[in-house]
Amino acid sequence: MITNIPEKARYEIKFVAYEMHLHSVLLWIKSHWASFSNPYPDRWINSVYFDTHDYHSFNENLSGASSRIKLRYRWYGESNEPAPGVLEIKCKRNYFGWKKNFLVKDPVFHEGCNWTDIKKGIHDQISNEGKSWIKHQPFPIFINQYYRRYFVSRDGRVRVTVDTKQNVWDQRYKRYPNLIKKTNLPRTLVVEVKFDRKDQEYASDIIQGIPLRVSRNSKYVIGVRAMRGTRG
Repeated sequence: MITNIPEKARYEIKFVAYEMHLHSVLLWIKSHWASFSNPYPDRWINSVYFDTHDYHSFNENLSGASSRIKLRYRWYGESNEPAPGVLEIKCKRNYFGWKKNFLVKDPVFHEGCNWTDIKKGIHDQISNEGKSWIKHQPFPIFINQYYRRYFVSRDGRVRVTVDTKQNVWDQRYKRYPNLIKKTNLPRTLVVEVKFDRKDQEYASDIIQGIPLRVSRNSKYVIGVRAMRGTRG
């Protein structure tokens, strides 16, 4: 349950479309009067999403509830094998977003390991608060991977991420990680615009003209729908 929005929370506005719109989005960014630049190298991002047996987190996000939480374990690089990374509790209240992070420094995956081994590897390296989240949402639903581009306005007040090439590997009902068989997934483009609450009016001016529509559909919702064979 989300009770209060912390001061560090940022506005996060998400746009979802098909990858065919990537060129027009990048053109909009590169020709924008806010003079966006690349603050970081592009990179691959991987996550395992966890949920309850009855998909509480998925249903919460699908319904558009004002307060939503997702639990994921994240690492970086081209390999979809779980590596040292961060357990994240991703919190949303309306358009505000923030994270609670629990660093995992040591490897959690080895050849032949199962999901019990991986979860124990994460569990043994984090605080009691992180442990309680894994206990509450213990089921690995899927691994996803995507390619992220980073942009920031010249004054540093607005950040934009552009995510493409998303892949999903279904982990439901599996004792061992499925790292081979991909889910048939629509080729989606996800753009997120992030800014401090004091910059709301300024950011609204910046996103005028973006050639996409605002969406609440997260990568988690898109992935579960694809695994279930639904698109609605």
